[in-house]
Amino acid sequence: MIDSNELKSFLDQKVEEFNNPSFIKDDPICIPHQFSKKQDIEIAGFFASILAWGQRKTIINKCNELMQLMDNSPHDFIASHEDTDLKRLLSFKHRTFNATDTLYFIEKLKHHYHQHDSLEMAFISASNNNDFEMKSALIHFRNYFFDLPDFPQRTKKHISTPANKSACKRLNMFLRWMARNDKNGVDFGIWKNIPTSALICPCDVHVDRIARKLGLITRKQTDWQTAEELTQNLQKFDPNDPVKYDFALFGLGVIEKF
Repeated sequence: MIDSNELKSFLDQKVEEFNNPSFIKDDPICIPHQFSKKQDIEIAGFFASILAWGQRKTIINKCNELMQLMDNSPHDFIASHEDTDLKRLLSFKHRTFNATDTLYFIEKLKHHYHQHDSLEMAFISASNNNDFEMKSALIHFRNYFFDLPDFPQRTKKHISTPANKSACKRLNMFLRWMARNDKNGVDFGIWKNIPTSALICPCDVHVDRIARKLGLITRKQTDWQTAEELTQNLQKFDPNDPVKYDFALFGLGVIEKF
């Protein structure tokens, strides 16, 4: 077992190495970085995280294609499109995410932005306002996202929930992007109601592998409890910002092939 102080020092060094603007260009976070308007950043980031499945280069290309289909103004497109504008989206597909899913996402986001100024409010439930807790926030978000009548049943698979024991990698990554604000230029920190201390580490295959190698995960499977276990172990190194170590674990796994 690696000494705890040595491991913290090693991971802190790797965070420093990867948490800087040079990280952006090869990562799906480059999609929301193309925008400056808050709502555009949220929408571009949301789609980029949901489509973050497969090779990073392919993900980035497909996200750019989707942004172009929305005239590179996703908020304006979602808020004010005509039905005829949606026809161009019928050809969009990435893995199992198809036109049916795209059209429902746009319809739900349109409803949301007609009532709220920010997508952050979709993660805030009345019961979670005073003491933010991520598990209940993600369960609330999924229920909220599919509250329109006649939503397509197939689309539910694209929004994970801890209620199904999912590690919710994509949503946790999106929330990291929106809520972390360390002035390093990668994460945006434009959401103020979700404390960084409440974020859960996105547990993808690379992070999972490195975390197990370093003794930060002991559970055999990868599920919501695994993501919580990893985050709780990272909180020992930084209780206020445990998810900054996502940069270290992901960088070690993907970039350094540790």
